[in-house]
Amino acid sequence: MLKIAWNPCYAHPLPEGHRFPMEKYALLPEQLLHEGIVTQENFFDPLKASLELVLGIHDPAYVEKLQNLTLTKHEIRAMGFPLSAALVHRELVITGGTIRCVDYSLQYGLSANIAGGTHHAFRDRGEGFCILNDIAIGAHHAMINHGIRRILVVDLDVHQGNGTARIFENDSNVFTFSMHGEKNYPLHKTNSDLDINLPDKTGDDEYLSLLNRNLPKLISETKPELIFYQCGVDVLESDKLGRLSLSMEGCRTRDRMVFELAHENQIPIVCVMGGGYSEKISIILEAHTNTFREATQIYG
Repeated sequence: MLKIAWNPCYAHPLPEGHRFPMEKYALLPEQLLHEGIVTQENFFDPLKASLELVLGIHDPAYVEKLQNLTLTKHEIRAMGFPLSAALVHRELVITGGTIRCVDYSLQYGLSANIAGGTHHAFRDRGEGFCILNDIAIGAHHAMINHGIRRILVVDLDVHQGNGTARIFENDSNVFTFSMHGEKNYPLHKTNSDLDINLPDKTGDDEYLSLLNRNLPKLISETKPELIFYQCGVDVLESDKLGRLSLSMEGCRTRDRMVFELAHENQIPIVCVMGGGYSEKISIILEAHTNTFREATQIYG
């Protein structure tokens, strides 16, 4: 059974005019239910991540600043969100969702978080709409609580997963793979184990060819026991922050390729939604819904 993490706090309201589309977190579950892609039984309400697991990845001084709401103005600006107790609660719940998705993926083969994919969060700071690195914390949980020793992070958001790469740069248990816009945020990239830098306007054919050339080989070489898939839809040509030129069908094919490879190789996969900043919320919603369409077609 596909188990999906979602909580109403995911759609935490932001000040008017903020460019991050929080409404997608409320609309996506409704769309999945409306189309009959999933039922209410597929959803679970995650608990907050434990402080013990968070501190397994993030520096105590940073976590304390978050808890006490004492980040500096510079740190808040880099994070991209106005700091509040509700925002910190939201991040802990989202991270808790990804942690529980690890458990469910090992049980059912695939699990997904309606939010998550906060790959710009470093050990000691947040950046780019990312406060806690849920992928890194989820991987830490998989290693210490499930004995997983080989993890592959497949980050196909248009922005490089710099925080995740830095956190695991000296950890041979986690292989980080990021395929992203070369000239996009972050300006200064952190080296992943494998980075594929894409020029502006890269379209379906080149993108999917590169993915097909690299991902099967990576799976064969690293032999992961678990995959984290960051499936941001900001690769779309319509995306305001993307700079790539994938079509809706190209983005859906990308998801299908990842899911089919994981399924064929019997590797559990945790799927986190990542970014999406198209002008029309309907486009963002359709692209994220496609991810679940493909997941349910392959995993049943």
